[in-house]
Amino acid sequence: MMMLVVAAREFRSMFLSPLAWSILGVVQFLLAYMFLSQIEMFLQIQGQIAGVEGAPGVTQIVAAPVFGNAAIVLLLVVPMLTMRLVSEERRAQTMSLLFSAPLSMTEIVLGKYLGVLGFLLIIVALIALMPLSLLVGVDLDLGLVAAGLLGLMLLVASFAAIGLYLSTLTNQPTVAAVSTFGVLLLLWVLDWAGDSELGDADGLFAYVSMLRHFESLLNGVFDSVDVVYYLLFITTFLVLSVRRLDADRLPH
Repeated sequence: MMMLVVAAREFRSMFLSPLAWSILGVVQFLLAYMFLSQIEMFLQIQGQIAGVEGAPGVTQIVAAPVFGNAAIVLLLVVPMLTMRLVSEERRAQTMSLLFSAPLSMTEIVLGKYLGVLGFLLIIVALIALMPLSLLVGVDLDLGLVAAGLLGLMLLVASFAAIGLYLSTLTNQPTVAAVSTFGVLLLLWVLDWAGDSELGDADGLFAYVSMLRHFESLLNGVFDSVDVVYYLLFITTFLVLSVRRLDADRLPH
């Protein structure tokens, strides 16, 4: 399928970019530091919680926070990875070449999306190795780890879908990055608003917030509503991206 050709091209271009390698290194360094800090904290309080019934274990104190910290870090870096997906094509004036290729707009959008998503999933896989390394010496609640990992993957996939759509709206990668960060930050603020006493609006903000759904999975609560929410969210922004490119291709 031509979609996979586009995806492979985007995936290779990620590894040819110094920015992508820098992001990969910085993300791993930051999260490794946070992970080791959680281990140190657990060792300090291990004796105090050893005799407490129902006390959180190593999974809740060390493993789960890795995914929570990763969500914050990736919220900051995903816009830098998605900003060039389409806006760079516009700036380099290569969109006409892309439109003239034997590709549908859906194949172009999905190809670019899968390319950047593949790179992001590599980052997520490297992050997952941190808590899984604890299996060498301790028992982990693998159900809780799996739910948190699923939540992180869905969250990152949603970030990428938003970034791709906003990249289709401009020919300036910097504008696309700032816009993506602004939208993601807005969703973060909506999560805070969902904690306030706003009556019916409270439920609306809680449902719209991506982070509220992520927190449910991070706590080990697997609800199909959360998964469907993310899938619909991703699909919506991919469809918007296709429609935006279709509008550009059609003569004015």
